[in-house]
Amino acid sequence: MPGSEPAADRSSGTSVWSLIRGERAALAADLADLSDDQWATPSLCAGLTVREVLAHLTAGASLNSVRWLAGVIRCRFDFDKQVAVRLAEQLGTSPAETLERFRRVVPSRTKPPLPAVAMLGETIVHAEDIRRPLGMRRDYPMETLTRVAEYYQGSDLVVLAKGRIRDLRLVAHDGPFETGSGALVSGTTLALTMAMTGRVTYLDDLEGDGVECLRERCGAA
Repeated sequence: MPGSEPAADRSSGTSVWSLIRGERAALAADLADLSDDQWATPSLCAGLTVREVLAHLTAGASLNSVRWLAGVIRCRFDFDKQVAVRLAEQLGTSPAETLERFRRVVPSRTKPPLPAVAMLGETIVHAEDIRRPLGMRRDYPMETLTRVAEYYQGSDLVVLAKGRIRDLRLVAHDGPFETGSGALVSGTTLALTMAMTGRVTYLDDLEGDGVECLRERCGAA
């Protein structure tokens, strides 16, 4: 839903909402010709298929703060139930309808009570939850990945990330992202971001003395 971008979501360079729109459009294009079997592929989100993760993204882009709070209250503050209910609302009757619903929210600026950069993070992480199992690869803009990595390294909002990387030093070898001190974990900005958010698969793309510690923390989450 178009609207003015809050001051907290503006910075030098491309706006966060422009980055979100670009990533949503790229994901929709990647999924245009999936077979039914591909839509049913298990994603990196435990218990969800590729199609269900896409519906979850649509739900996030369709839910403002008032509707989010009303849903939380209706689900008696069971946040997992709230996510499942909203996902079901956006799934549609077929993969084609799931994709069409997602296409409609590509330009949306509607969001739950989260900063816009959190929505960018959700878009990137869930896009990889979809792409990786399907064998798809996107060459993400480094600006986008760096903004997301910088957000997660300082936040435990929605997903535990800051706590997961405590006492570890993360260094990207393809961009400027670097944070923390302690045992080294190095790799691409994308792999570091996905590992911060608990995606164990991406740990195989990292190296350094801190990788096993991070692996244990991902397994314990």
